[in-house]
Amino acid sequence: MMKQNHKVVVITGASAGIGRATALEFARQGASVGLISRDRNRLEEVVHRIHEAGGTGLVMVGDVADAAAMNRAADRVEEELGAIDVWINCAMVTIFSPFEEMSADEFRRVTEVTYLGTVHGTKAALKHMRRRNHGTIVQAGSALAYRSIPLQSAYCGAKFAIRGFTDAVRVELMHERSAVHVTMVQLAAFNTPQFQWARSRLDAPPQPVPPIFQPELAARALVFAATHRRREWWVGFPAAKAIIGTRLFPGFTDRKVCRMAWSGQMDTTADRAVTVGGDNLFTTVPGDFGSHGRFDAHSRKVSWQWLYSRHRRLVWIVFIVVVAAAVVVTRLSMANGPG
Repeated sequence: MMKQNHKVVVITGASAGIGRATALEFARQGASVGLISRDRNRLEEVVHRIHEAGGTGLVMVGDVADAAAMNRAADRVEEELGAIDVWINCAMVTIFSPFEEMSADEFRRVTEVTYLGTVHGTKAALKHMRRRNHGTIVQAGSALAYRSIPLQSAYCGAKFAIRGFTDAVRVELMHERSAVHVTMVQLAAFNTPQFQWARSRLDAPPQPVPPIFQPELAARALVFAATHRRREWWVGFPAAKAIIGTRLFPGFTDRKVCRMAWSGQMDTTADRAVTVGGDNLFTTVPGDFGSHGRFDAHSRKVSWQWLYSRHRRLVWIVFIVVVAAAVVVTRLSMANGPG
């Protein structure tokens, strides 16, 4: 992997889950990392681990739904760590609930954090990147940016909005002939603390729709996307399957999701005690939750689809060479055959 030495990286939602795993991955590559989250205690624990990994960390407590707070955070990073090379928007909140049971305030809050938080972070980053004509913005997306599922209408809507927003900003930068790069990484289901602290009205504790992957895989993908220019990346075969299936067979995919995604988001084998006593929708939940959720025993560390995505050009070159060699061997066999 390309070393991130001397790079300055900002990550929102950095106190737990994929954001935290990504901060530690960048730190292992020698980057200086600015960490944004609402929970100071968890951020300070992440900085401690970053220092252990040989990196530099900067704690910035703030709510991504607050545009002014994002601008202040970006300014502080520039002053204390240096010019921002990479900004990763990873903050999110969700609620597991039928749409009809959600309040307007709940829906608004998910939208403000998950969608507008990405907007505010992108704008804060571009304020500095544009004038230097340098930098990369990575949006931590989801297969749900293409394929909505029941019981998470606000979150799915926010992810769709991020994709539309990102595409628009990318084209504007292209029009300016800007060297600033904007990309989106569409993730499958990951084992994060989200399923312990998200607000839920389900009949059982929430879970990611299997198969589930470990957050370090997502972290490696986000780091890779920050240094390899492509408009979009997919991580995990379920994400690729959901995106392609929705593009080709939307009605069939609707029916499949109707059958599988409702019950698939409920862990009927778990006791309700696996969730914390509260949720993080409007306020933080105390405690250090780390990067992983409670599904370690069922989570995968590797995705063959992601390996292919990283090396697809090489894979196709090898495939073409093998096919060409097979054709040559076949023709030589026929030419040297009987008669």
